[in-house]
Amino acid sequence: MYRASDEVDNEEWLAELEAAADSLDLDDEARTRAADLFLTTLPDSDRSKRPTMAASLYVATLVTGDRRSQGAVADAVGVSRLSVQQRWKELLERTGLDAPDW
Repeated sequence: MYRASDEVDNEEWLAELEAAADSLDLDDEARTRAADLFLTTLPDSDRSKRPTMAASLYVATLVTGDRRSQGAVADAVGVSRLSVQQRWKELLERTGLDAPDW
């Protein structure tokens, strides 16, 4: 879980996450879940925050049913699709979520 101060300390990153969610036209539930996932799995390094943001958005779209492709999420965040692909399953495991049944 994250602290309220994490939201304040990462306002710029959350604004970027919101902008990416806008470009993906995500519903409110997916946006909220993505922000929670991002803040819960927040890496120390700024370099890792953008890929973590992308994975958080992708996982949020999966668990809320507002699905988007890895490529669409990667484009919205400005990372490679491989960045999303390499991180989303680990993020699911770290947060105790179940992968969707396809």
